[in-house]
Amino acid sequence: MGQYVIAIYRPKDGKEAELLGCVRSHMPVLRAEGLVTERDALVLRAPDGAIVEMFEWRSPEAVAAAHHNEAVRGLWARFDACSTFGTLATLPGADTPFPNFELVEPDLPYAD
Repeated sequence: MGQYVIAIYRPKDGKEAELLGCVRSHMPVLRAEGLVTERDALVLRAPDGAIVEMFEWRSPEAVAAAHHNEAVRGLWARFDACSTFGTLATLPGADTPFPNFELVEPDLPYAD
């Protein structure tokens, strides 16, 4: 059994389409490198526009390996160019029971 992560991305001004392209590319890159399981990622949009991505790493070792993988580091550089990283605590409603988010369909034609 793997290890789940919840990533919070806040698009930089005018960069939401670019961010969604990165999110769409994320799992295929991580899968091609053997770092995540075959389970689908869940991608949500918070009321403030933050993108929430939940996915399963293959193992703690896979998480460590990702930080040294050139394909992954290249994609993470793209994320860095179009977003900032947030925390669960900064999401609207995180301090209340049952916060609501909008589903982001992964197969929509976002700009890459």
